[in-house]
Amino acid sequence: MNVGTLNTTRALGLLWIATGLLGAEASLEKVDVFNAGDQGYAIYRIPGLVVTGKGTVLAYAEARKTTRGDWGTIDIMLRRSTDGGRTWSALRSVAQVPGEKRKNPVALAQKLATTNEVTYNNPVAMPGRAAGTVHFVFCLEYMRAFYMRSDDDGVTFSAPREITSAFEGFRPKYDWKVLATGPGHGIRLKNGRLLIPIWLSLGTGGHAHRPSVAATIYSDDEGATWKAGEIALPNEGDFTIPNETAAVQLANGRVLLNSRTESKAHRRLLTTSKDGATGWTKPEFHAQLVEPICMGTMARLSLKPKRLLFANPDNLSRADGNEQEGKSRDRKNVTVQLSYDESKTWTVKRPIDTGYSGYSDLAVLPDGTILLLYERSAEGAKQFAPIALTLARFNLEWLTDGKDAIARKK
Repeated sequence: MNVGTLNTTRALGLLWIATGLLGAEASLEKVDVFNAGDQGYAIYRIPGLVVTGKGTVLAYAEARKTTRGDWGTIDIMLRRSTDGGRTWSALRSVAQVPGEKRKNPVALAQKLATTNEVTYNNPVAMPGRAAGTVHFVFCLEYMRAFYMRSDDDGVTFSAPREITSAFEGFRPKYDWKVLATGPGHGIRLKNGRLLIPIWLSLGTGGHAHRPSVAATIYSDDEGATWKAGEIALPNEGDFTIPNETAAVQLANGRVLLNSRTESKAHRRLLTTSKDGATGWTKPEFHAQLVEPICMGTMARLSLKPKRLLFANPDNLSRADGNEQEGKSRDRKNVTVQLSYDESKTWTVKRPIDTGYSGYSDLAVLPDGTILLLYERSAEGAKQFAPIALTLARFNLEWLTDGKDAIARKK
């Protein structure tokens, strides 16, 4: 933490004492929410997390029948917590689309799957305007997208409604064969706009997910209709294969995208827009945010004072020593970082799991408690092989080692 931040923190601390407001003791708790083998699924991956307007926590993920990749038999599973993530409801499957389901031709062409496998992928949720409303979007075969809505705090959802037509708005600029939402969570802007980061691929490269570009889709009518924004992160020049992207609204109202790429810089790629859909600034790499080539996540902790959170595997090494530009590094050391100046600088960082650990998603409870759902490998594992999606539940006092705190009444 820099000197200016420390001075600000000390001043805030004096204010809290003077007005009878105090922070809490530092706290970190962990609980496994999804475990490999549960209900016959070999592995759970691609975590998502959202806190509803009523404070309920929804955790969701891809439940994969095998460990061999992204194109096999995959369902979407969800659990609810009404006590801030300490205990959880039973696992349940959501997002079933009725009728015949065709496999994405690019997966078959690369022999990544067979015709009898059904792939549900990339679930994304966000809270609605009403306290009990949750919006939920997911993909089928990386080529169709569907929307569901809950009006009872995530207990039940409406039947899936296809919204793939929204992605056709990108077609004139990018003739995609693969689409994906998120993963992680979407956001609700101050003006009510629902916003979901997405990525698109021509499907001709490795794993049928490359090359790719990143953008957003949005709804201005509470999920009734969805539209395509402009391509925010192109695959050109130094910007190589932008894909999985996190979004957050800044204090000035602009929307910040923070993207995974396979660029030689091995840094996160950022761009902003006034409305989250159009007029994106020229992308820039952030020198402080390293990119091992893995999903990352962002969330706002507070607006006054300004606090943003970011998490990803903070690592650029490989156990085999074969570190090449633009090639994957070991997924380990999932770390949470904190910015006090809207992502210009990141002055606090603390590891959540120093072992092999990968995708994650952030959320914040109404009392300021921070939640991170992340892919965890077994203790002492020699490579990334997640055995659980684990929820880390901690406070600002723990993250900053007592140097900052959320004000609470005595």
